[in-house]
Amino acid sequence: AAAVAAGYPSNNEAAEGGVGGLTGISKLLQPAGPAPKLIYSRPDNPGYVQVEAVLAALDKGVGAALFASGMAAAMALATALLRVGDRLVVPVYSYFAIRTFFREYCDRGGVEFALFDSSVEGSLEAAIGTDGRTKMVWVETPANPSWTVTDIAAAAALAHAQGASLVVDATVLTPLICRPIEFGADFVMHSATKYLNGHSDVVAGAVVAARDDAKWAAVKHARKMGGAVLGSFEAWLLMRGMRTLHLRVKRQSDSAMSLAIRLRGHPRVSHVLYPGLPDHPSHDVSVAQQSAGRTMFGGMLSIRVTGGGAAALAALALVRVWTPATSLGGVESLIEHRYTVEGPTSGIP
Repeated sequence: AAAVAAGYPSNNEAAEGGVGGLTGISKLLQPAGPAPKLIYSRPDNPGYVQVEAVLAALDKGVGAALFASGMAAAMALATALLRVGDRLVVPVYSYFAIRTFFREYCDRGGVEFALFDSSVEGSLEAAIGTDGRTKMVWVETPANPSWTVTDIAAAAALAHAQGASLVVDATVLTPLICRPIEFGADFVMHSATKYLNGHSDVVAGAVVAARDDAKWAAVKHARKMGGAVLGSFEAWLLMRGMRTLHLRVKRQSDSAMSLAIRLRGHPRVSHVLYPGLPDHPSHDVSVAQQSAGRTMFGGMLSIRVTGGGAAALAALALVRVWTPATSLGGVESLIEHRYTVEGPTSGIP
C-alpha cells in the first residue's frame, strides 16, 4: 500500500497545488517574513518531497535522501561517517564498483579498508575488531553475484558493540522483501536505478535513515555540499516506477524461483546460486529477514556451468530471450559473464 499511496498530498494540499508534480526550477521564491524551509533546489528540491516520503515509508525509516546515483549515495555515506584513522568493513563479495570505490577512497583518505566473507563464521567479527576504530560496516545482502546472505541483526549487534554504523545495500531485495532497519540497520542504501525505478530509464540512488540524528544530518549535508543531486525529471520518473514496485517484484521473484528450480536439474549446470532454494546455505536466514507476510527472494540468480569459463561464454552466446548487459531490476531479462565484466581482480569464478 505504501508503494501505491504514500506521499500523495492531502485534500488541502492537492487543492493548493501540493506535492507530487514535476518541478523543473533551480531557484525558489522567498516571500518576505521568516526564513523559508526551501531556499535553493540543490538541497531543497520540492520535487523530491513525495519520492522521499514514499522511500521512507517503504523502508520504515525517519527520512530519505535522493542522489544522482547509487554510487553518489555511497560516497555521501563515506564522507559523512568516516574520518582519518577509522576503519571501513566491506564484504569480499559485493557489487564490484562499490568495493573498488571504497578501496580507493580509503587509500586516499587514510581509512583502513577491511574485508569480510559472510559465508565464513567469525569473519565479520574479526574484520570489525575490538579497538573501536571501525566506524562503518557495509553489508550487501544478498551479495552480487554470489548471492550470499548476511544476517543483518547479527551484523548490527557486532557493529553497534564497537560504535560503528551499519549500512545495508538493499538494492536487490527492495523494501518489499526485506526492510533492514527493522533488523537493526542504521542506514539503507538503494541503487534506485534498478528495481525501485524498474524501467531502465533512470540513474538514481537513495539513502534511508533509521534515526533523525547527527549522522543523518551529516549524510544530508554531504549531499548538499557535494552536489550529487537527482534531476527533477528523474525524480518524477522514479516516483512513477515505484507505484508498480509491488507488482513487478512479485512477478520477478516468481520467475527467478521457477528458473532456479529448472536450472538446478540441468546436466550442464553445476551450481545454481539463489537464496530461495531450500538447500542454499543461507536459505533460513533469508526467510527470517523477509518483510512481514511475504516470502520472496528477489529476481537475481547466478549459475555455474560445467566446462569452466569457455563453456560459460559459449552459453552466453546462445541466449535469445536474455540480453547481454550489465544492470538489473528492469523489465528486460539481462545476462552477463561477471568475471569478464570485473576482470582478473574480481575474485568471482
